[in-house]
Amino acid sequence: MEKFESEFLKSKYWGKEEFREAVDESAQKAERLAEDEDFRVAQKPGEKIPYYLERLERIVGKKNPKTGEQSRLFLEKSLYPKYIIKPENISGDYIKGILLGNFAEQRGYERDDLKNEEVRQHVLAQFKQETGQDFSSYEIPEEERDRVRGMVVTDQKARMGSWYKYLTGGETRGIPPAFRYWAFAEMLKLGSFNEERKVFNKRTENTAASFPELNQQALALVFDEIQRKRTGEPSKLRVDDEARQTRFRELLKTEDFGKLYAFALEHVNSLRLPTERLIITKGEWRCFPKDTPASELTTTIDGFNTKWCIAGEGYAQDYLSRSDVWIYFSEDTDGQNSIPRACIVDSGEHGITEVRGIMSNEEAKQHLDSHITPVVAEKLKSMPGAEKWQSIMEDMKHLAKIHFKHLQNEPLNKEDLIFLYEIGRPIQSSGYDRDPRIEEIRKRRNSKEDAPLVLDCKPEEIAWSRDEINGKTKAYIGKLDADIFDLIEQHNIEQIYTSFPEGKVELERNFEAGPITLEEFEKKIEGYNRNIQDESLKIKIYDYAQDMMRKPEFKTLKDREKFTLVRLKVAALGEDFSQNGATTAEIIGTENDKDQRGKPAPFTSGRMTRIGLELCPPETGPYKRLKDLNQPMDKWYRIAMKPISVRPGNPLVFLVARDGRGLWLSRSIADSDVRWDPDGGFVFRLRKKDLKT
Repeated sequence: MEKFESEFLKSKYWGKEEFREAVDESAQKAERLAEDEDFRVAQKPGEKIPYYLERLERIVGKKNPKTGEQSRLFLEKSLYPKYIIKPENISGDYIKGILLGNFAEQRGYERDDLKNEEVRQHVLAQFKQETGQDFSSYEIPEEERDRVRGMVVTDQKARMGSWYKYLTGGETRGIPPAFRYWAFAEMLKLGSFNEERKVFNKRTENTAASFPELNQQALALVFDEIQRKRTGEPSKLRVDDEARQTRFRELLKTEDFGKLYAFALEHVNSLRLPTERLIITKGEWRCFPKDTPASELTTTIDGFNTKWCIAGEGYAQDYLSRSDVWIYFSEDTDGQNSIPRACIVDSGEHGITEVRGIMSNEEAKQHLDSHITPVVAEKLKSMPGAEKWQSIMEDMKHLAKIHFKHLQNEPLNKEDLIFLYEIGRPIQSSGYDRDPRIEEIRKRRNSKEDAPLVLDCKPEEIAWSRDEINGKTKAYIGKLDADIFDLIEQHNIEQIYTSFPEGKVELERNFEAGPITLEEFEKKIEGYNRNIQDESLKIKIYDYAQDMMRKPEFKTLKDREKFTLVRLKVAALGEDFSQNGATTAEIIGTENDKDQRGKPAPFTSGRMTRIGLELCPPETGPYKRLKDLNQPMDKWYRIAMKPISVRPGNPLVFLVARDGRGLWLSRSIADSDVRWDPDGGFVFRLRKKDLKT
């Protein structure tokens, strides 16, 4: 197989200098690292390529030392800068197209409706009537340009990230690395889909369209057919139309990924998904035990648009080599149990590893439909090792109940709304990305009307702008502008949002910290951990955080102090940060800042100072770790503080984190030019003059 893979990539990329150089570098590195000093890599391309694939596997397989999850450094540091469009390269015409589509949607049209010239002219006339301007000469405000540019970049990153995560993750481990490399490399060349020609347009550095959507079922079909062609097996893909069948045979000869994937997408989307029969859940579970021939499984779901990767024999064989696969089939119109509705992967000693449904949209895949959720929940109760899925299934059942109410126009109660708006914690789901029903329901609701019930306020007790704040205000939902926290503190407002429900701002009044050494901190940890049996609930300190506490810059407090902490997202610091995020320097300033008289004034140029926030003393990190013993899973507190440089010289800030391995005092790299995502959170200190002690 290794030679087969090498020859496959050689035929595709050996003519490209960049590929040859990367292969040569990997082979040379393998020789340098070999235990045998006399070891030499043969100079034939086919002999060197496996070392390149091994090196890539190591790079993308690295784990995040804080979370134990797969690192995204290669994606973010190498792939994003090279392949994501630069904001300045997004043309004005493209931005205007986006804005016209938005305008049309707000008036009840679909974006595709604009392809109809009559509809387009009607929308353009409506634009002129409402704005007083011809759209052709309309000058886009700069802030609107920035917003759309940010949206384009975010969409491209999200699409590329979904391909990267999938092709480097565990689900594709049975697919040859050469095929995965080929799919990702070729996907990066694809632009928008040409509906007329049924192919993807070629991508350039100025292509603003997003990357193709990831459809696991279509990709599995491409992998299967390429592998069969390369090993001399006949194709198994069958379509009803003879002309399309002939077209596919011709495409397969070219081994053109973009054209094959486009064909597979079109084929999968033409398959059946009898949504009108989802209400019928009568049916049966069938088990495909470990080591079952893959064809026995794939033939049962052939012809259905499940989006499941196990529709391809290569994937199915890999799954069945290590797991039992359970599929629930519901009744079709003939009374036969033939419609695949849900899939459970049971990996024996590793427990239940996947639960998938057939509900998908462009971004979210393989979620359970509302009708089948109770059937799956009941099945999981009888399966050993399914305990970790119980809370997920409870969320799925609650979401299904809300979805039924939504479809029947029934009112939602307070408990439903708190769950739907994810107050306190996100909704868990079994599919890829957020369950599409969440946005479907939210879009039909008026969050301004729901907010009083969710926040336990009367409508008049919520201020939607600073001018509405008064002595009765219990919640503020609006911009964080200059001195807004003076008003919030003056009226002791507890619930603060920049937008509802996404923009939650957390205040922790009377937080107390004081001088503490590493030795004292570790002694407190030891005392706490002594009475904790569960390893995942113990406090732990990352080695870099230990180094930070040893530095002289760590010691800033002479006595114990009380102050107010403010935790918010980067996007909350201003609309211009809501799409592209912001750098460390833009958020907190730099050590080289100067005041109006030119005198040193460190960390005063950052956006935080405009709304009454300042840096926390570094001691905040250890004290926050000791205090927040019930920190929600995967909710991190990045401390806005003067960065401390340790080995190998990177400036660091404390990160208070929790994952499945414990409660961590860790660190984040905070170079001045590091860019933080809009949803990235920071903990600031409220400016001292505003304190209530």
